[in-house]
Amino acid sequence: MRAQKFKSNECQVMVYPRPGDIATLKAASNVDTPSQAGFNEGYVAYNVTKKGLDNTDVRRTLDMAINKKAIIDAVYQGVGQPATAPMPPTQWSYDKNLKPQAYDTAKAKALLAKAGYPNGLEITLWAMLVSRPYNPNACLMAEMIQADWAKIGVKAKIVSYEWCEYMKRGHAGEHDAMLVGWTGNNGDPDNWLGTLLGCDAVKGSNFSKWCYKPFDDLVVKGRTTSDIAQRTKFYTEAQEIFR
Repeated sequence: MRAQKFKSNECQVMVYPRPGDIATLKAASNVDTPSQAGFNEGYVAYNVTKKGLDNTDVRRTLDMAINKKAIIDAVYQGVGQPATAPMPPTQWSYDKNLKPQAYDTAKAKALLAKAGYPNGLEITLWAMLVSRPYNPNACLMAEMIQADWAKIGVKAKIVSYEWCEYMKRGHAGEHDAMLVGWTGNNGDPDNWLGTLLGCDAVKGSNFSKWCYKPFDDLVVKGRTTSDIAQRTKFYTEAQEIFR
């Protein structure tokens, strides 16, 4: 509907079009479609206060079992890119040397057994009902992740709430795994690393409830230092720890 109004000149500016509308917008003779890599990131927040997800190997296993390319093709219509760091590549101090974890169902299943779950485990997977710049179709993404995890013996129950309730319950830590994301609003690395993963954000936007002092110490140093080169060093080290 929004794309149709735009093409018919009922409105003149539109941001964050649905991935499925991009091809038709580009084909329209009266439409300009400038673009660049988005300053946002969608991710799965694993609640480390929950049994099973408090195990690093279990979280690594779940990540390894997700076919991210298939999600990018289906959910983002090929215009997204896999995340290798907890910030987008357009953010200064982004660590370009980080490598993505390979999709490997067999290895994931073996690692899950080694972590103490040879028969798999059951978790909830939360998906928002609204479209966001970092996730245009969370319900489809959740279904794809659910199918991927089933291959390694992980049974995921998809849970959804309307947006305000979703965020309220997420802040309270009711979820096991939660689809969420962030759009940067001030251009600073701390807006990603501190806001989403810092210890002082556990009751805020740190939906994973992950507080790891070696990581947090580097983020705090970066936040309280003015030299850009030194800040970049701190943030790069923090990204490597998180990875």
